Amino acid sequence: MHLGLIVETADPERIWNAFRLANEALAAGHEVETFLLGDGVTAPDLEAEKFNPRGVVRKYVNEDGELLACGTCLDSRDLEAGELRPRATMGDLLEIVETADRVLTIG
Repeated sequence: MHLGLIVETADPERIWNAFRLANEALAAGHEVETFLLGDGVTAPDLEAEKFNPRGVVRKYVNEDGELLACGTCLDSRDLEAGELRPRATMGDLLEIVETADRVLTIG
């Protein structure tokens, strides 16, 4: 299965759970593409006492999960693109939506 995951939240627990699912899907042999949108572009920076958003995002990238981040959303928050949030466009998000078997939004 090809899973498209849209993360549109800065809530550490929701991000943690989204990437736990993404990592589980990768481990099961599925293709996963994740797009950080809106407040989701802050996911790699978040720290929380009970959750580890940055850790699950890093694991996802290390396991060859495809990760993209909305460039306009980065700019509006004065954030730089990087390994854990590569700059992308709405065209890239549209491609994910068009090609994925299932699309899940967590926000």
